[in-house]
Amino acid sequence: MRWNARAHDNGFGYVSAHGAPLVELLDPQPGERIVDLGCGTGTLTAEIASRGAYVLGIDGSSAMIEKARAEYPGLDFVVGEGGAFTVVRPYDAVFSNAALHWMGREPDAVIAGVREALTPGGRFVAEMGGAGNCAALTAALSTAWREYGLREPDLPWYFPTPAEYASRLEKGGFVVRLLEYFDRPTRLDECPGGAADWVRMFARPLLREVPAETVDPLLRRVNELAAPALRRESGWMADYVRLRFAAVRR
Repeated sequence: MRWNARAHDNGFGYVSAHGAPLVELLDPQPGERIVDLGCGTGTLTAEIASRGAYVLGIDGSSAMIEKARAEYPGLDFVVGEGGAFTVVRPYDAVFSNAALHWMGREPDAVIAGVREALTPGGRFVAEMGGAGNCAALTAALSTAWREYGLREPDLPWYFPTPAEYASRLEKGGFVVRLLEYFDRPTRLDECPGGAADWVRMFARPLLREVPAETVDPLLRRVNELAAPALRRESGWMADYVRLRFAAVRR
């Protein structure tokens, strides 16, 4: 997926803002070597580095990495895919915020790659979308697509149950130390266009298959369908459900 790095930072900065508790769970120590997997534009990479750790930021989007390098020239960033990245020498921890659900085509390959990147006893600390994440948003999207006679959208995300992902981690060579599963309704303050703006940002590839003249009315219909569940007097909400965990490589 091609990302608009500027739009991501300007309109959806809450992605990084909500990552602060995850950094605390990681508890980076001076001198540690840490991978930030799915680092985006590097905001949390820089936060981890400020604790004295050496951090390598990895992201599949060259646009994100370009922006990260410009924003934080003293840090190291590379383009790499979650299921295929390699490192020269092992790291003490792999950290990932709001990125693993984008790597869901081969979740076991991602877990295997993380394990290979870690020293024995190294930790894997991450937060991702869990089962039920964006249920109202995706239901509105799928219904609108059907109403317009479009092919059922192939949604790009992987939102596992806690039991499913814990099982994958255990089978992949990790011991799960902590796993939390919780609702986190999130204000879409930077989405004046409501759910339509969210679709344009996070489901943009789906719009490429939609005739240009259909996009605007289609997204208006998404808003109509999503509004009863997600629009409040104070603005639009995203129905996020999060899965946060800390695991250790066996």
